[in-house]
Order: sequence, then C-alpha cells, then structure tokens
Amino acid sequence: MTENHLDGRELRHRTPQERAALGKAARAAVPRSSHAEFAPGPKRPDPLEIIGEQSATRLPELVPVRYGRMSESPFRFYRGAAAIMASDLAETPRTGFRTQLCGDAHMLNFRLLASPERRLMFDINDFDETLPGPWEWDVKRLAASFVIAGRANGFSTKERAAIVRATVRSYRENMRAFAGMGNLAVWYAQFDEKWVEERFGEDVSARGRDRWTQALAKARSHDTLQVFDKLTVVVDGKRRITPDPPLITRLEDLLPDERRGQLEQQITRLIERYGKTLQSDRRFLLDQYRVADMARKVVGVGSVGTRCWIVLLLGRDDEDPLFLQAKEADESVLAAHVGPTAYPTQGERVVSGQRLMQATSDIFLGWERVEGLDGRRRDFYVRQLRDWKWVAVAEDMVPRGMRTFGALCGVTLARAHARSGDRIAIAAYLGGGDSFDRALVTFAERYADQNERDHQALVDAISAGRLPTEAA
Repeated sequence: MTENHLDGRELRHRTPQERAALGKAARAAVPRSSHAEFAPGPKRPDPLEIIGEQSATRLPELVPVRYGRMSESPFRFYRGAAAIMASDLAETPRTGFRTQLCGDAHMLNFRLLASPERRLMFDINDFDETLPGPWEWDVKRLAASFVIAGRANGFSTKERAAIVRATVRSYRENMRAFAGMGNLAVWYAQFDEKWVEERFGEDVSARGRDRWTQALAKARSHDTLQVFDKLTVVVDGKRRITPDPPLITRLEDLLPDERRGQLEQQITRLIERYGKTLQSDRRFLLDQYRVADMARKVVGVGSVGTRCWIVLLLGRDDEDPLFLQAKEADESVLAAHVGPTAYPTQGERVVSGQRLMQATSDIFLGWERVEGLDGRRRDFYVRQLRDWKWVAVAEDMVPRGMRTFGALCGVTLARAHARSGDRIAIAAYLGGGDSFDRALVTFAERYADQNERDHQALVDAISAGRLPTEAA
C-alpha cells in the first residue's frame, strides 16, 4: 500500500501533472485488478462479536429490535453491518489516496432530498459513519450492495455483473471528468431532477419513467405538514405526538415523572443550544419556534438502539409545525481503522462530513453535546425529520432500472469524493480502461457470499436463543 495523504495546502503546491503521476504510479504498488481480492483469513473477527460490541452501547430494550431487523434478509443484515465491512475492508488493497467517506455508502443511502431553494436533488443521505479514509471503501460498499439486492430480486450473475459495472464505470468516468474541471466547478456541481432526467432519461423504460414521476411526487408529499398530520393528534386542545411503540414512544411511557422532567429539559436545551451551530439567518428562523412535544423514535437498521428523539416545534400558531430529529452520534465504525475524528464532538464530525460531501444540506442541520444523559456525555446531530425525501425500493427494481440507478449513484459518489479528495490522482489511477470495474464485479460477488454467511450466523444465533429478537 502506498500512502499519499495530501491535504489542501499540499495540493496547492503540486501541478495537475504531478498529481496525475502520483495516481499512475500507485498502479505499480496496488494493481487495479487487485481490488477483486477478498479472502477472509482465520483471524477475521467474529461478526457477531462486532455487532455485540455495538449493542453494548445501545438502549438495551431496543437491541432485540435491531437483531430482528437484521435477521430479516441478507440485504437488511448488510445495512446494519457497516462495522463488520469496515473491519473487512481494512484488510483489502488501497492506494492511500483519501477522501471524505460516507462510511455506509450502500444503495439505499442515495436518494432524493430537498435543497433550501425547494428543488429536488439526488444525493447521499446517511453520514453517521463519515470520516476521511480510503476512497475505495465507499465504492466497494456501494458495489456489494447492488449484488446483495440483485440476488434478493433473483437477478442472474450476468445481470448483477452488468449492474456493478455500470455503477463503477459511472464512478470512474465521472471522476475523470471532475479531474478536468476547476475547483469551483466541482464544488458547484449538483444533480437536480432536471439533470437526472436529461442524463438518464433515455436509459430507462416507459415503466421506469413512470416510476420516476411517481417518486418525484412522493418526495414532494413527504414534507413537514404530512408528517405533522401523520404523527400528531390534538389532546386537550394541544398538539401531541402520537405513540406507536416501540417505534415511537412518548417520554411518559419510558420514564417516571421525575426522570422524565429532567430528560425533557435536556432535550429542550439541546434544541435551544444546537442553534448556535446554524448560519445566523437559520438560527433566527429557529428562534421563532417553541418546543411543543417530544418522543423517542426507532430509526433505520444499523442505527436501532441509538438514542433518537423527534421534537415537535410550533411557530406562528399550532398549525405551523417544524419537526426536528436529534440523533445520537457515536464514534464512526471507520475510526478503529483510519483514526479518530479531528473534531471535538461526534455530532460535529457527522455534520461537517455531510456538508462536505453533499451538494446542498438541510437548513436545520447542526449538532450539540448533552452532559449527563443516561449517566454520560452524549453527542447529537439535528436535522429535519422529513423534508421532501424519497428512497428507492430495491425489491421493486428490474435489472435495467437497477443498472440505471447504479450509474446515478456512481456519479453522485464521484462528485462527493471529488470535492474532498485528490480527484486528479484518483482519476489517473483508475484510467480509461475497465480494469477496476471488472475487479469490483468479482469483489462484490465475493463479499455478498461473505455477507450471506454472516447473516446466517446471526439467524442461527437467534434460533439457538443466544441473541434476543423482536419484530418491529
């Protein structure tokens, strides 16, 4: 492995030709074909121990829900197994060129999101694990996710290979395009619905175009007012969050009155103080709202068991809502392999990584640290609960549609990496041929095999009564 960790100041003193030479030189130490490798050795950590170590820091009553969700299918397991894959990727070849990583770049973490200008954008969504690290890791996690999803849909080996090649080719070719662009042009690049339609419209069937139109409409319907109607009810003349345990649990159902009052104060202070991390105009907007209610929410697959609160705020009147989600930010699963964050809190790590990788971010995205919550100091990041979001349904995709979606994810990841890493060196390393694309087809299939074995180990442990499980 070569080490080519260059920060922005060092890059300023290297010419594009020198940076390209670094990329090409890395091929000698790390051939592009070597990325096909994945052969876990006898010292590979027990995947269930890795999951168990994470569970030890989670809310114990929600750990069975996490195991239940991960046991449902190999793809669900994969979504919750970022820590396992990080450990595995640490043993794979890498060039040493670093970018800001998503850390959990599977296909369902790419979706439609709203920009502050109320435009629908396609971008990466989940940054709980973000850290600087080897650019290859995000690409490999994305590629493997398509194979795992393709197997679940009954796609043939040939169909899965075509999907992975389209995904990785899109990443490679667009990284080469970004390498030829100026810094501002890369920074301003963003993919709104019009761009997606122009770039990929001819690659999908009439059925695919209909689904895209439906996705746009669905994303626009998923706004604050929709979640307000769905998740709240009027009780004694006041708006309250509707319980739906264990997914949504009111504080009075979690804690006795004394402890509940303390927690309410802590969450209220969190919301008040996190505003200091927003731009001044957005902080002014937030100050016009008041906290009306709060509840605990179960989110995702891998995140189940982390502390996550949804907070209802009201503005002009009781029909003017803002829903915020305060989610616990723990140490990234990548930290053990690439080093700890340089930021003072994990919440700032998440927010800073998101702002760096996304073309545009939620106007209410910020962070805060809470002292004495459940007996210790805990970090949180805050964002809107729902704001024009849409996520693909992998089970509904046909091979052609998944291939197009993979290409869209590939260019999106390339743009995110191009903003934070040495796009010229990475592009030169990848080159104009398909050596890297073909290597990742092999890697993705091999890792999907390993993921199935790990999933089965979890299922067997649950069946044997060694791990608790609960459906939710």
